[in-house]
Amino acid sequence: MAEMIRELTKDEFYLAEKIWQEYRGQRADSSKERIFGVFLDNDLVATSRCTRHLDGLEMDCVFTPERYRGGGYGRKSVQALLDACGNETIYIHSTLPLIAFYTSLGFERIPERGMPQTIRDRFIFCFGEMEGCNAIPMVRKER
Repeated sequence: MAEMIRELTKDEFYLAEKIWQEYRGQRADSSKERIFGVFLDNDLVATSRCTRHLDGLEMDCVFTPERYRGGGYGRKSVQALLDACGNETIYIHSTLPLIAFYTSLGFERIPERGMPQTIRDRFIFCFGEMEGCNAIPMVRKER
């Protein structure tokens, strides 16, 4: 299979939304987001998204559909995002099982208060207890 790793054009955001139906039904906003993906024979098989908030960058929607997992596609998608956006500090809300994955990519755990407010507000429903919501704040400093 031919593999291509690249940033999606705004006209291709619907492709990400299509596979995100399996991932909490996320929607894309071309006014403040960049989406990176891995394509196999023109099929999008992994994504990662970088969103510009008023007070910082957030990475999320790192997703690979079940049938493509285990091939390293998620890592390749994240690396493409980091190569393009990593000259700025990037924040994430990692799930507990993925802490080691993100640590291997240069992220480190931080306290909730270490996140910019607009990014932290996305998890306001956790009421100051992100770990109880299976979300760990992490950061990768600008390179």
